[in-house]
Amino acid sequence: MSDYLSSSLFFGVTVSLITYWIGLLVKKRFRLALFNPLLISVALTIIILLISDVDYATYNDGAKYLSYLLTPSTICLAIPLYQQLEILKKNLKVVMISIAAGTFSSLFSILLLSIAFGLSHEQYVTLMPKSITTAIATGVSGEFGGIAAVTATAVAITGILGNVIAESVLKMFKINHPIAKGLACGTSAHAIGTVKAMELGELEGAMSSLSIAVAGLMTVLAASVFANLW
Repeated sequence: MSDYLSSSLFFGVTVSLITYWIGLLVKKRFRLALFNPLLISVALTIIILLISDVDYATYNDGAKYLSYLLTPSTICLAIPLYQQLEILKKNLKVVMISIAAGTFSSLFSILLLSIAFGLSHEQYVTLMPKSITTAIATGVSGEFGGIAAVTATAVAITGILGNVIAESVLKMFKINHPIAKGLACGTSAHAIGTVKAMELGELEGAMSSLSIAVAGLMTVLAASVFANLW
């Protein structure tokens, strides 16, 4: 069975798409934030690989084709931002200050937690860029001696967690302004958070899309300073 699956070029793509489709159905059926489609897809994929005795490398040989779509899909996030360009211009100062606050809050929190738990420098810089998109985060991590694979995992966990708890956190702190909602999702949970922001509204999605790029750039610029603090 595993030999047959291993020989299937699109095994990884097929498993990824089917498990995510199942995740969407479950989310639509129960309408609970906990049933995040991506989280369900990851869990089901792991189970399938274990049952079929297919290793990750074989799975990834097929699933990597989905990764090729990551860059164009990220670029497409500029469309809702363009549609809300006038609103962005009117609130540019507040938007930039908000993204900066979110970015530096993330960096400081990782620094303080690393000190509190006695993490090594390698572990610290591995987790440091957890709140930005994977492509940038792994580059930042590798530049300062971190473990890129673990960084990618931390980024995924951050995004999924942000997507799951976003609405609850926004309600808890009574954050009602659409711009504030979008900036919060994008700055703290990158692309996966942006998916949630788009569910909340067009303006929220546009602001979250902007946050991904700006927070990534700010993190790259600040990383050289923060990497030397622990």
